Amino acid sequence: MAKLKIIIAPDLRLKSKCTPVESVDAATARLMSDMLETMYDAPGIGLAAPQIGVAKRIIVVDPAPEKGPPRPIKMANPEIIWTSDENKIHEEGCLSLPREYDMVERPDKIRVRYLNEKNKQQEIEADGLLSVVIQHEIDHLQGTLFVDHISSLKRGMILRRLTKQKKLGRTYYETEPA
Repeated sequence: MAKLKIIIAPDLRLKSKCTPVESVDAATARLMSDMLETMYDAPGIGLAAPQIGVAKRIIVVDPAPEKGPPRPIKMANPEIIWTSDENKIHEEGCLSLPREYDMVERPDKIRVRYLNEKNKQQEIEADGLLSVVIQHEIDHLQGTLFVDHISSLKRGMILRRLTKQKKLGRTYYETEPA
């Protein structure tokens, strides 16, 4: 497996819409595994293909508790086919916006249809953290970041901080506190 480089915002690659996957072949399944390894190493609980510079509709998620066994889900062409009427507010962060967090309101429950790593169509219902993570990652496939769901003032502040870090030549790992 290969650890992939995560793109840090602002970056135009994070704002483009992704193309569907025709089928999950061996190369796509390998990419999903590499994405999962990259996500765990970051560490994170979700990663979308555009975050590693691949403009395909692929996401991986695993919101399992730190001390629990991993429960990864690999999805190609994920599509939300139902949402609950009830919304919830959760704090969100993103591997492409390191150390930045804010509150985002999303549907509490969803049903998602996707192709798994074996090219089999699946459907799952998700609520709570799993629902939030899936919605967050699907947003990436449309070129939407979690900061696009918050006020323009807060979004601008976050993006200016990240731009400053980039200008200083710092990567995510170099700006982490000791």
